Amino acid sequence: MTDAEDLAERVRDGDLRIHELEEHADYDTAAHARRLLVERETGTELEAIGDYAFPAERADPNIENMIGAAQVPMGVVGPVPVNGGATDGEHYLPLATTEGALLASVNRGLGVISTAGGADARVTKNGMTRAPVFRVAGVAEAAETVEWVEDNFEALREAAEATTSHGELLDIEPYVVGDSVYLRFAYDTKDAMGMNMATIATGEACELVERETPASLVALSGNLCSDKKPAAINAVEGRGRSVTADVVVPGEFVEDRLHTTADAIAEANTRKNLIGSAKAGSLGFNAHAANVVGAAFLATGQDEAQVVEAANTITTMDARERDDGTTDLYASVSLASLEVGTVGGGTKLPTQAEALEILGLRGGGDPPGSNADALAEIIAVGALAGELSLLAALASRHLASAHEDLGR
Repeated sequence: MTDAEDLAERVRDGDLRIHELEEHADYDTAAHARRLLVERETGTELEAIGDYAFPAERADPNIENMIGAAQVPMGVVGPVPVNGGATDGEHYLPLATTEGALLASVNRGLGVISTAGGADARVTKNGMTRAPVFRVAGVAEAAETVEWVEDNFEALREAAEATTSHGELLDIEPYVVGDSVYLRFAYDTKDAMGMNMATIATGEACELVERETPASLVALSGNLCSDKKPAAINAVEGRGRSVTADVVVPGEFVEDRLHTTADAIAEANTRKNLIGSAKAGSLGFNAHAANVVGAAFLATGQDEAQVVEAANTITTMDARERDDGTTDLYASVSLASLEVGTVGGGTKLPTQAEALEILGLRGGGDPPGSNADALAEIIAVGALAGELSLLAALASRHLASAHEDLGR
């Protein structure tokens, strides 16, 4: 009997619990034992799940009870031509997805953007948030707490920043709802996505608030952050990085490459992404920005659950008439809450680290924060390409045929 088989039997017999296996064997043997257990209990074979290409120990900070790895097909699109504030030039963007036709569509949009001279992109705001909720006796104590926080920002910043060598506290925005006080802390987390950094720093600051005010901490996250769920506050105030990309596509390129007109794409965008989204009560006014963001997140080791916040994207398309009577297309995407990093979390896993190497953005940037800014700009241009291509397919009535050819 192998070590893995012995461990699996001990779990089945109740001598060990499934999360204790690393205490009795190396990480790969523990993962193998769990696979054997699951195979025997469920009658399945986990050969593909167990065929992973990195030491299981490398994933220990990222997952518990590991049995193997999910292998999502990865491709590249590009080059992505970016005239950005943090990056200039062309980049191949790795995307991991199981949706046929997605990369082909994005690549078509990027070809048009490249022919037009590239897209401009800028990070317009940066701030990872954490919003604890405190209990007070009533409105008078709430006002007292808010006044103290506003008067003692420097003391709170000193407490928060004592927990990190990189993060900077930028702002604390108070909200009062009856006997609840919410404090929305915002941090510059440099090249890290920074959720853990913000949580730890805010916890330290909360201890100071409790000592100096009548407020009592109820929860370190009061959902005004707001993390991993649709929220208007993120669409308006932003979270992580707010980034915008735009391009002007000459009318002849629209007709030759996208087989439609600037006017038709602009109308489709207005009626679909703006009016249709408003009627649906959507927080995202776009065609499928989350498609590109989600695929980029999986490829580069971002927190995939935060794709929901990246869907807070507004796409605009306008027909612009030139003096010679030709109509060009102005296209933009504005992602209010794109949470990305190039250090920490899943970015350290071998596959994801290689994907960041493709972009030339693995690790911390110089100056700090520049790599994450660059990643945000590249993803935004990728999302812009996806919007251009899909809206053109809709305007030219080619969507169904494209999916029939590529997506089945």
